[in-house]
Amino acid sequence: MLMTKDRRPAFRTIEGWARSVLLEAGTIRECEEHGWMKDRADPYARQRAVDIARGNPPFGVFPDEAAAAVEDVLGSIGDTCPECPPEE
Repeated sequence: MLMTKDRRPAFRTIEGWARSVLLEAGTIRECEEHGWMKDRADPYARQRAVDIARGNPPFGVFPDEAAAAVEDVLGSIGDTCPECPPEE
């Protein structure tokens, strides 16, 4: 008898989903040397990410909760890489 397993969601956490939305919208980018995420400080990209989150939230998440998750994740990402030397 053939048994099938339920598929896991593509993202295990709302934070992982929010991070992918931020990358898709161009709001954050990866440090080329160390891999840390950095905020691009682009207000249009930030608004695009919130609009994407509201328009296409993950299953079972309300649009306002999705937008809040995107804002929370973005608030935890700095605009500099913690491993890169400070620019003078």
